Amino acid sequence: MLTVEEAAAFLRVNRKTFYEAVRLGSVPGVIRLGRVIRINKSALISWVQGNGGPALGVKR
Repeated sequence: MLTVEEAAAFLRVNRKTFYEAVRLGSVPGVIRLGRVIRINKSALISWVQGNGGPALGVKR
């Protein structure tokens, strides 16, 4: 399990950008425990490997 900060660093994106992607439901493997957000590392890695779409934070 990764924190939002760890996941953002892993993806090399800004923490605020990652929070926005989580809010929009763009990131798989998100687990909310009250106010705490954790991201399943294996789901994130699988998503990154198979994600051919635009990068996080790119306006559509």
